[in-house]
Amino acid sequence: MDIGYSKNAFLHYWDMLPAAADSSVEVVRVNKRKNAPPRPTEPTVKDIPGLYPPGSEIVIQVTKGPIGTKGPRTTTNLALPGRYLVLMPFSDQCGISRKIEDPKERARLKQMINELTIPEGMGVIVRTAGEGKKTRYFIRDLHIMLKKWEEIQRKMQNDRAPSCLYQEPNLVERTVRDFLTEEVDRVLIDDEEGHRTTQDLVGQISKRSRSKIALYKDAIPIFERFNIERQIEQTFQRKVALPSGGEIIIDETEALIAIDVNTGSHKNRGGDEKNVIYAVNLEAAVEAARQIRLRNLGGLIILDFIDMKERRHRNGVYDKMVEAMSTDKAKNHILPISQLGILQMTRQRQQESLSSNLYTDCPYCRGRGIVKSATTMSVELQRRLSSIVRRLTSRNDGKEYSLRVMVHPGILERLRSEDADLLVRMEKLFGVKLAFRADPAYHVENYKIINAVTGEEYR
Repeated sequence: MDIGYSKNAFLHYWDMLPAAADSSVEVVRVNKRKNAPPRPTEPTVKDIPGLYPPGSEIVIQVTKGPIGTKGPRTTTNLALPGRYLVLMPFSDQCGISRKIEDPKERARLKQMINELTIPEGMGVIVRTAGEGKKTRYFIRDLHIMLKKWEEIQRKMQNDRAPSCLYQEPNLVERTVRDFLTEEVDRVLIDDEEGHRTTQDLVGQISKRSRSKIALYKDAIPIFERFNIERQIEQTFQRKVALPSGGEIIIDETEALIAIDVNTGSHKNRGGDEKNVIYAVNLEAAVEAARQIRLRNLGGLIILDFIDMKERRHRNGVYDKMVEAMSTDKAKNHILPISQLGILQMTRQRQQESLSSNLYTDCPYCRGRGIVKSATTMSVELQRRLSSIVRRLTSRNDGKEYSLRVMVHPGILERLRSEDADLLVRMEKLFGVKLAFRADPAYHVENYKIINAVTGEEYR
């Protein structure tokens, strides 16, 4: 599907209307359109040509950005997120996030939803941030989103496809909408324009909260002042230290993320070994959950905790992991720890991980993280030389052949020291001359063999 992007978008028939019920939301009201036709059954593969003939123009929303070789994933079930509500223009189901657990609060929100004036055929979902908020906040949020939907509808009628009808607001607006909750005491911003914009946005929600937004004016850069630079650097390190001396090691592979827990210097401390291992694993669970969020790791994640013989300890670490991941906005599913100390979990992958965005594969090792050793390259080069020399001498033309070999300095050092006798023996056996030259520009795994007589090159 062409959406004007470098990669075509993908629309799975599961993501077509009508919307499937989201397990993370409890439906409490159905806001059907009057005299609406019966709800169609869920489309199948056979229905796609009839629903969307080739060349059709349809309105879709990107639910997952391009990752690796995959293009963006899309849906026809649009959702416009606000601060406390999500507006569903094409779904008549209204619900409450299951992360709001208090029964009394759920009952209050259910009554509030039933009293909201929502256009027929549309639905809303109460976000977790709406817990404890007064009705007027939801009314204002709904009014803002309906205005946005009106603007989108005007663009739908006037713009030619492919066209962007709506996109998420900028970083400042998203931060205000999603992260500035009542628990935040103060926000420091070192940019005057960003400070004014944030104050204006916060003022629309709560005028009293404007005072929480402060302008940072110190001469020391804000990231340096609050040690942010060091924390950013730590998010790319393979090893992460734990407070009591243990460590976790994080490796990203093509198939999954592997997180290994080690006792580190903890093993030398006194105390009951079982309790020491349990304490390290508890710390590792908290830090692993934090690193997963910071690094935006997604897909299948395997945590290899230190073996715990007692079931109560395994259950305790599992409960700690569930608790630590409960604040994560991305959907996740965690399985209990096995007898081998392995915890399996999945986390919703909406975009590339942090390291994939900021790093690229090493052009030297091509992303493997290793290169062939000098010993391996020496053996490989000797085999290649032997093959070339045998082929030349088999011609029996009476000529004396001379070969020049261009290699990396590290390989030449190995050839001159430990393997010198083997090369001299080869020269005497086949009657050829071998000359070696080091070139620092050569890759450690590359070499070039030149026939000094004919100029022919062998790689």
